[in-house]
This record gives sequence, structure tokens and C-alpha cells, in this order.
Amino acid sequence: MDVELAADVQGMVDDIVNVLGLGHINEFRIICMRSHNARAAAYARIWNLPDIWQKALEVKTFYIIEVLSEKFDHLGEEEKKKIIIHELLHIPRTFSGALLGHSYGKTCINSKSVGAIYAEYIRRKKPSGEF
Repeated sequence: MDVELAADVQGMVDDIVNVLGLGHINEFRIICMRSHNARAAAYARIWNLPDIWQKALEVKTFYIIEVLSEKFDHLGEEEKKKIIIHELLHIPRTFSGALLGHSYGKTCINSKSVGAIYAEYIRRKKPSGEF
């Protein structure tokens, strides 16, 4: 598997975080990578830096969003943004380095919840006066 920084995905993350006002997410501590020839069924995945590594390396929390090139790159912008939103939903409000599962408490990370957040993103992104 080969990996490289993904500036285009980083731009999407920054835009989504800012438009949606996701203040608990520090987009400067999210690194976006693009993998090639990865063997996974996913379009993207999120990686965390566990607390033990943070303490051992004396660094703060970081997350990596990896997009799998063969599956992600050919998608349209809407689907790409929905996938990024999905990955961002795995980050807890504490930005602790932990990851949330697809179901936690009364919340689920699924196509319905991602679709609702994407709709809010589009609503906020639309300039005033536009219908």
C-alpha cells in the first residue's frame, strides 16, 4: 500500500468543519491521506493516535482520515463530502484521541444521520437570498 498527503480531502475537511461549526474538531490536528492499493472494502477510514502514544511521544491528539483512492476518487463531490462527514462523526466531542463506534448512546452513524448533516451543510453553504 502506498500513501500520500491528500490536500483536496484536507480542504473538504476544513470546509465541512467550518461551515457546520464543529468547534470540537481541531482541523489542524486532522491529517488527510490518500492510499493506493489498499486492501479494504471501505471508501475511507479514520485512524486515531491512542492516549498511550500521545503520552509516550509527548504530542497532542491527532486523527488521520484515509481515503482509499480506488474507491473514493471516482465519486462525485456530494458522495465524497458525505463520506468525510461520516468519518468526522467518529470523533468524540472531547477530541480525546478516542473513536466513536457506529452506534453509541442514542446516536448512530449511518446514511440517515450523515444525510441529515449533509443537508444542514448544504443549507448553511447556500448564500443568502438563494433558494
